[in-house]
Parts: sequence; structure tokens; C-alpha cells
Amino acid sequence: MTRNDITAEALTLTLADARRLRADRARQVADVLRRQVLYGEFRSGALPAEAELVREFGTSRNTVREALDLLRAEGLVERCPGVGTLAVAEKYPHGLERLLGLAETLREHGEVANEVRTTGLITPSREISARLRRPPGEPVVYIERLRRLNGLPLSLDLTYIARDLGEPLLAEDLARTDIFVLLERIAGQPLGLAEVTLEAVNADPHSAATLDAPRDAALLVLERLTHLADGRPVDLEFIRFRGDRIAMSGTLRRTRP
Repeated sequence: MTRNDITAEALTLTLADARRLRADRARQVADVLRRQVLYGEFRSGALPAEAELVREFGTSRNTVREALDLLRAEGLVERCPGVGTLAVAEKYPHGLERLLGLAETLREHGEVANEVRTTGLITPSREISARLRRPPGEPVVYIERLRRLNGLPLSLDLTYIARDLGEPLLAEDLARTDIFVLLERIAGQPLGLAEVTLEAVNADPHSAATLDAPRDAALLVLERLTHLADGRPVDLEFIRFRGDRIAMSGTLRRTRP
């Protein structure tokens, strides 16, 4: 290898390192701006001008532009010539610290409407029977709802409920009332705790069509097993949220292991 070859290789590595560092920095800027966009911190709808963002983040104009391109690819902003960068999306916060129904959680953000798609008795799988502590083969009540916030599809809820509480539930107004509220009324006691698992999945064709989401879009799947105050498990849910319309949040406290 000649001296010129070594110099050219070193220059190539230097340029690659520079691009990588700029990409890293762009992601850092995008992470901060994403939260501000999603939580409505740009009240006018317009993000600060590029020059202002350069000063705020202490970075280059190219880095700021890469960060804005990342947000545009996510569908969060639009870049309009002569106007600037406009926020076009907002997420709704869903806390993980309190056991609430969706309408209770989002009451400050608008009206939750439920489209009841399916209800009835089914014979569940052994796994669902075990989770609800019911004998194998005993029917449970199944409820499927499409839930909208201010008219926009937000979640697809698949719910399994113990029969003795679920059958009276079917006579209630499921289109306008959270199941949690109805369960407490029917059971004559409050709900106690819930075991929760949250993961991201790609939307299957049926879920995507129901939620009016792109095929393979990211969904947040919340699996929640809810118990009455006396400890009995009564409600097992698999909730598919549109990942572009909901954000899960909570406060964690560190304790000694």
C-alpha cells in the first residue's frame, strides 16, 4: 500500500466518522424535539427556525436538518418552503401508575367513544382459563371494542371476563361506559390491582384495517389482568393502541434490591 493509499483511506475513515457523529447528534436533537411535538409544546404549531435550533442545541445546521428529516419520516412534522417546520401530530398521555379505564384516563383530552364489535360467551383457551382462575372449559364473556378519541381510532380492545360478572355486564351500556366502572358496580366492590405487560408489535392486516393504520405500523400492545379488591382476577385484556397516538408514562422510584 502506498503512502497516497494510506492517506486516502484515513480521509475516508475520517469522513465516515464525521457522518456517524452527525447522525448520532441528529438523533439526540430529534429525541428532544419529538417529545415537544408530541406533547403540544409548540402552541402555534410551528417549530423554531433552523437558526434558533442551531443556537439552542449548539450544533450545525446540517445536524438540525437531519433531525427534522427524522421527525418528518415519522410523520410528526411537515417542512413547508417559505413557512418553516410545522408539527402535525400529537400523542395522548396514558399513565401507568393508576388503574383507570380509558375514558377516565383521557377525560381531559376529549370524548372516548366505544364501537362494540363482538360480545358473547366463548369457551376460552386453557391459558385464559388459568389466568382468570376458572375451571378448564367453563365459558367466559368475550367483548371486542374499537375505541375512538375525538372520532379518531385509538385502540382495539379484546376483553375476557369471568362469566358471573360478564353476563350482567352485557346488559349495560358498553358503548358509552368504561368496563371498569361497570365491573365495580356489578361486583359490589372496587377493583384492586392489575398485572401489566407492554410491548411493541407490528400491526397485523386485521388490526391495521380496524385502527385505520398503515400495514405493519407499530402498535403498543398492553396485556392487563385486573383483580378485584379481594384479589380475584376477573378481567383479562389485550389492548392494541396506535403507537402514533398514545404515549405511556409513569413515575418510578428506586428502592434497594
